[in-house]
Amino acid sequence: MKHEDVWRALDTLAAEYGMSASGLAKKSGLDSTTFNVSKRRMPDGRARWPSTESIAKVLNATGASMEAFTALVSGARALASNNSSRIVSRRIPLIGMAQAGAEGYFDDGGFPVGGSWDEVGLPDIGDPNAYALEISGNSMEPVYRDGDLVIVSPASPIRRGDRVVARTNAGEVMAKQLTRRSARRVELKSLNPLHPDFSFDLNEIAWLHRIVWVSQ
Repeated sequence: MKHEDVWRALDTLAAEYGMSASGLAKKSGLDSTTFNVSKRRMPDGRARWPSTESIAKVLNATGASMEAFTALVSGARALASNNSSRIVSRRIPLIGMAQAGAEGYFDDGGFPVGGSWDEVGLPDIGDPNAYALEISGNSMEPVYRDGDLVIVSPASPIRRGDRVVARTNAGEVMAKQLTRRSARRVELKSLNPLHPDFSFDLNEIAWLHRIVWVSQ
């Protein structure tokens, strides 16, 4: 277990419940700066562990189990979709994948806007800006099939290996796997091996959002 794994798990837990790290700390009855990046290292530069007391307060405040948190530390990228604390359904905006590249569905920050979205009731993933896309065609098989619904969370942190929805500045929207993101480039792997992979300059990408749930 590494320091960064535990901190990443806390960041992911916060995002899954629609909060920043500071918001998660406040909800847990801690000082809002407890999980700040500046608090993750000691004055001499050594990595600092979050206290067991602070983790216990976080789990109590969110209702997440220790097993769920341990899974995040071990590399899980989202809480399980059948987690009992998250099965409260809510209505979230829904459009087809083919529509997502058109104007009027997202604001400049990549959040869903406008009155043209449909709605669908699916498990609440905590992010107030979450939305659903309906997959069309076979370009994402065998991972996603025609008619599948994926829930996308703009607030969830993204790391290498995550499945993401990417939108380019040219208006193209695609579901891919993030293989590398540097200060200059983004590399995306196609989910269907019959389709090519992509590499973009960072300034060609409008936004990347993580796929956190799929209905299949």
